[in-house]
Amino acid sequence: MSTPSTISVTDDFEVPLDRRPRHIAVIMDGNGRWAQRRGLPRIEGHRHGVASVRRVVEECNRLGIGQLTLYCLSSENWKRPQGELDFLMHLLEQYMIEQRGDILRQNLRISVIGRRDGIPDRVLAQIDKTIELSRANTGPMLCLAINYGARAEMVDAVRAIAEEVRDGRLDPNDVTEATISDRLYTAGMPEPDLLIRTAGEMRLSNFLLWQISYAEVWVTERTWPEFDEELLRQAVRDYARRVRRFGGLEE
Repeated sequence: MSTPSTISVTDDFEVPLDRRPRHIAVIMDGNGRWAQRRGLPRIEGHRHGVASVRRVVEECNRLGIGQLTLYCLSSENWKRPQGELDFLMHLLEQYMIEQRGDILRQNLRISVIGRRDGIPDRVLAQIDKTIELSRANTGPMLCLAINYGARAEMVDAVRAIAEEVRDGRLDPNDVTEATISDRLYTAGMPEPDLLIRTAGEMRLSNFLLWQISYAEVWVTERTWPEFDEELLRQAVRDYARRVRRFGGLEE
């Protein structure tokens, strides 16, 4: 999947475009805690989290961020109560239907990474429809990680490589880092420059483990429903002040 050919940037943000991250990945954490602190059911936290998704997607578009990847549902989240999972599937289906117009208006391209097993057919149908309708768009990429786990992703990549070796289409001596990257769910996407995690957690939670090898990490104590445009800008400001050495020395 190629990076956007044109990104329209019309903002007054003080960070120059070439100092902004090209790709931001977000672990959206704390929906349940946000709700519980207010005496609300956990599902209300997820409902309010969707509003944060809308805000952040629109702000990334305004700031000229080429790709935003959101960790929506991990492969471990299936352990949650069935009622909560059903509501999450409903929210996902609803988002794909209700936000379709805005996605097309903002010229966004939609991509989904993760395994399709366990996701209801009706939800998959709406996901596939939105992906297809946005395919011709030329703007930023919105990538949703749904039923995603980095270890499962690596297992699938290794299986694909093993099959190619078995069939004589690939020499084991020719396997490189690029060979693996090209068989991940994110093949063709730029690696994240900035990883944001909300709710103060310091874990990677099995998210893009291969891809974030050199990403800058930014953590806020604010929960995901509290995350807004200004917090996103703060994260980008902090990112712009960092020196990215990629294992080398500062010049």
